[in-house]
Amino acid sequence: MEIVVGIDVSKERLDVAILPQEEVFAVGNDHAGIDELVERLKGIGVDAIALEATGGFEMLAVAGLSAAAGLTVLVVNPAQVRAYAHAIGRRAKTDPIDAAVIAAFVLATKPEIRPLRDAETQALSELVARRRQIVQMVVAEENRLRMALAKQAQKSIKRLLKALRRELESLDADLDSHIRKSPVWRVREALLTSVPGVGATTARTLLAELPELGSLDRRQIASLAGLAPWTRQSGKWKGKSFIGGGRGKVRAVLFMAALVASRYNPDLKAFRDRLVAAGKPKIVATVATMRKLLTILNAIIRDGRPWQNA
Repeated sequence: MEIVVGIDVSKERLDVAILPQEEVFAVGNDHAGIDELVERLKGIGVDAIALEATGGFEMLAVAGLSAAAGLTVLVVNPAQVRAYAHAIGRRAKTDPIDAAVIAAFVLATKPEIRPLRDAETQALSELVARRRQIVQMVVAEENRLRMALAKQAQKSIKRLLKALRRELESLDADLDSHIRKSPVWRVREALLTSVPGVGATTARTLLAELPELGSLDRRQIASLAGLAPWTRQSGKWKGKSFIGGGRGKVRAVLFMAALVASRYNPDLKAFRDRLVAAGKPKIVATVATMRKLLTILNAIIRDGRPWQNA
C-alpha cells in the first residue's frame, strides 16, 4: 500500500499528515524542524511527499526534503486540492486537516511526478521574476510622471526612475552572468532566440519557468503552459473553448512574443493572418499563435536545431 505524506505549510511550522496510517504531527518550518521530519520519514518507506505552493514558504521544506535520499517531493496546486476537498465534502479547514487532504488528493489523483528545479534553475527563476518586478515598477512610475503636475513630484519620480533603470541594467548583467555559467543554457538561449519574435527575456523566462521544454510532446508542453484548450459541453450544447491554469509567467511572455512574431516572423504572421481571414477573433488567433510558437520552440530544443524559414 502506498504511503503518502501531506504537508500544510505556514511561515512558522509544517503540519504533517501520513496516510494511510493517519498519523498527524507538526514540526518547525526551519532547518531543525525539517531535519527532524526527514529522520521521522526515512524509516517508514514513504512513496511521495506533497506540499502546496504557498508563495515561497514551502521552498525551504522542498529543498531539504528533496535533498534527502529516497524522498520524492511534489508541489501541488492549491486550487486543485481545495476543489478535491469540496468534492469529498471536507468543508472543515484546519492546518492538520489540510495536510491530510493534501495527502488524500495525491493518493486519489496520482499526479505525474516531475523533476524539481535544481538550485541554479531556481536562482535563474528568481532573477527573472525580480527583473519582471522592476519593469512593472518602471512602467508604474512612467505613468505617474505623465500625470504629475508639480515640479517637485516630477523630480522625485525621475530620481526613482533613474535608480530603477540602473537596477534593471544590473539585473540584466546578473542574468547574462548566470546564463554564461551553463554551457547548456547558453546553447538553449541561442536556439530559442534564433526564432524571430523571441528575445532574451522570453528565452530566459522559458529556461527558468519551463525546464521541461524539449522533453515533452506538443500536447503536454501546451498543457503545462496553460495553452491547451478545454471545452464546456453537455449533450447537444457546446460552449466556447478556454485556456487557463498552467504556468502564468510562461503564458505572459509567450503572449508578448506571439504579438511580435505576428509582425516579424513570416511563418507565424501567415499562420495568424489565415486564422483572422477565416473569421477567427483576433484574440483567438493570437492564442493559437502562442500555442504554435511554443510547439516550434519545443521542437527546436528537442532537436537542437535553430530556426529556419520554411
